[in-house]
Amino acid sequence: MTQEFHRTAQFHGASFRESDLFGLTVRDSDLREARIASSWVDGMHITGFDGAAGALYVDDVEVTDYVTAELDRRHPERVQLRAVKTADDFRAMWATLQGLWGQTKERAEALPEAARYERVDGEWSFVETLRHLIFGIDSWVGVMLTDSPAPYHPLGLPPTDFSDEDSGTLGLDRSARPDYAEVVEALDAQWARVDAVLAEVTDADLAQMRTGSLGVGEDPETVPVSHCLGVILREHTEHRRFAERDLVRL
Repeated sequence: MTQEFHRTAQFHGASFRESDLFGLTVRDSDLREARIASSWVDGMHITGFDGAAGALYVDDVEVTDYVTAELDRRHPERVQLRAVKTADDFRAMWATLQGLWGQTKERAEALPEAARYERVDGEWSFVETLRHLIFGIDSWVGVMLTDSPAPYHPLGLPPTDFSDEDSGTLGLDRSARPDYAEVVEALDAQWARVDAVLAEVTDADLAQMRTGSLGVGEDPETVPVSHCLGVILREHTEHRRFAERDLVRL
């Protein structure tokens, strides 16, 4: 049986020599300054959210800029996202993302129903991805921008580092398997909330500060409105990139 190590520091500074690490999976972990030398790495995949895995060297050649440029070529919306500064920029970027997500949903809906629930290489299924977008909007609009007394939709899916206990505290069931149509309906309602916020936001509003606690037992954090909206845009940009990647496989 495959061993699983969770929230462990026992390998901090460890050295593996002449070892069989075939099929090794590492998620949500600190791999800074890791070195792999004189080893077989064909087929190895490294993924960083929004392409920001950090400086990456292959045979002493830094490939970070190449990776960024290639991602921008494949997904030009990333370039638009980095240029967002004004309220009009936010509105234009959101319109771009809604159009792109419309195309992605059509692609997913052309697949058999079961495929939308299928995970590729252990990543979230398409339905789980949509559920996570619901959670993200609840966090950054419901908690941070509107201070809703009950911010979390029960279909929302928190990040993978949330425990089942903490998810339950927020009224969320990580193992739920809702109907696809139900998830889409809930996400459409969430998108309407973002529409409403963006319709009213001004350049001056973007600089205003908001304070809220994201998660269970987390200290409150204070960030500008622009940051809250920026997270929503970035989440929709990057999770669509992952979804498109996996839809190709499906």
